[in-house]
Amino acid sequence: MTTTALVVDDEVDLCRLMQITLTKMGIKSDVAYTLSQARTFWQDNDYDFCLTDLKLPDGSGLELVKEISNSSNIPIAVITAHGSMDLAIEALKLGAFDFVNKPLELPRLRQLVENAIKVIHQDNEVQAAPECSPEQKMLDSRLIGNSAVMHPLKNTILKLARSQAPVFLSGASGTGKEVVARLIHDLSPRRDGSFVPVNCGAIPSELMESEFFGHKKGSFTGAVADKQGLFQQANGGTLFLDEVADLPLAMQVKLLRAIQEKTVRAIGDTKEVPVDIRILSATHKDLSQLVQDGAFRQDLYYRINVIELKLPTLNARRDDIPVLADHFLAMISNDWQLESPPSLTMEACERLQRHDFAGNVRELRNLLERAVTLAETSYIDVSHLGLPDIEPELVNTQEQNHSSAIDSSEPPARNVENQIDVQSTAQSTKDGEQAIQSSNMATPVEQRVTNLHPYRTNNNHYPSMVQHSSTSNDSSSTNVASTHDKESLLDSNVQQGTSKDISGLSELFDGQLPPQGLEHYLQEQEKQLIITALKQTGWNKTQAAELLGTTFRSLRYRMKKLEISEDAFD
Repeated sequence: MTTTALVVDDEVDLCRLMQITLTKMGIKSDVAYTLSQARTFWQDNDYDFCLTDLKLPDGSGLELVKEISNSSNIPIAVITAHGSMDLAIEALKLGAFDFVNKPLELPRLRQLVENAIKVIHQDNEVQAAPECSPEQKMLDSRLIGNSAVMHPLKNTILKLARSQAPVFLSGASGTGKEVVARLIHDLSPRRDGSFVPVNCGAIPSELMESEFFGHKKGSFTGAVADKQGLFQQANGGTLFLDEVADLPLAMQVKLLRAIQEKTVRAIGDTKEVPVDIRILSATHKDLSQLVQDGAFRQDLYYRINVIELKLPTLNARRDDIPVLADHFLAMISNDWQLESPPSLTMEACERLQRHDFAGNVRELRNLLERAVTLAETSYIDVSHLGLPDIEPELVNTQEQNHSSAIDSSEPPARNVENQIDVQSTAQSTKDGEQAIQSSNMATPVEQRVTNLHPYRTNNNHYPSMVQHSSTSNDSSSTNVASTHDKESLLDSNVQQGTSKDISGLSELFDGQLPPQGLEHYLQEQEKQLIITALKQTGWNKTQAAELLGTTFRSLRYRMKKLEISEDAFD
């Protein structure tokens, strides 16, 4: 089937030149000299792509770009004169495929048309695919994750791959900006060309011009041979400028001209060489703030930031952590040639999902490599991750619900107060009521922490605590609230009530330090508290966890860590 094109320009000679060039390439074309003629041709015929000037006698080519982009996926390229780069960038933002400068150079026009034809063939292959297209399979296999924030990101990448517009990738360090840049290249019509990544912050400023544009033999001391620059190496492909914010101002001026004119001149050369490249750039810094501070040129910012793609942090896609962990473990197993592939336990996987990843995906991979090294078997447990204990209030709702489902096999801790002996003496009953009232007069911080525990059914306390208060003196009448507060400190770190004693704790050293060190002393006190709570609840871990103000999972982990078992106390 013959490819057809619509050419829109008010210059008759230029239209004839473009029409002759397209005919030699086997493309049939129609010519419109005004915006109204172009609209009539577009409505009456089906075209595979369109070339339009931005300045027309009866309107702007931007209107045609907007109308075609909103109604179809047909590639549309714009023709712009010198000094009209702002309009060309606006056209790219509206959905234009690419642009070409006047005076029109036939090699550049042919490259543009060839890229447009590649996009057309890609679209036809996608439509003909019975199920998932090859592009979608590549995207899913290399950009791991199916969380809510990943679906629009993947759709945007597919759209950006069809365009030739510069793309600016913004996101925190470790979010996978180079991975996305390679995907955009491999999914684009430039996939057969080179993908040249360069870290702008890693090149010395005095060598930067030579690295980017190349040099001729003898142009400076040490130039013993001709050298191609990064722009020439990426000709026909994609140049990825990573950490573009680290470019010095002197280099930003030269880079701006290369991007705008699509020509470069090597050091020591006398003529400029045209290059056909697509610019992708990225940085973890706030580029707009650097522009305001005068550390980055505003005109270059608008050249590279035609389309901005923000990458989410790993904390914003926690549902993808298990899938990412399995993917990285498989890669580690293959790279390290392990006999059996490592795998995460359920507890380790849940702990990863609760971790605050400051380094994002890169931190996750490094953490897994460390865990595989430390693990003695193919199973990676929480202890191998080397992560600090987290606070109960940071546990998300999903994990609390999951813990509740696991604990359903334990006897429910409900209506415990019904077990209180109501046959006590009148004086004991009166003291007990005072103790309960005292315990309910907790501070706002205590109430907030209590409500966070998934097993807490009310704010009352266990009978053993009430009975203890009924036989204590006046100073210990508030011991129930103090005990609950102190035991909650084991997990919530709420710094209140530290001057109160905890029933069952060893006496503090009088002016002396613990002989075996602080860690051993604190572990012994923690162990004694847990054993006391377990004995009071008949070794019911669910009720003991509630009594201690922690979760069942945290209590089980601490019992394992401190080697506490029921058999040892029978």
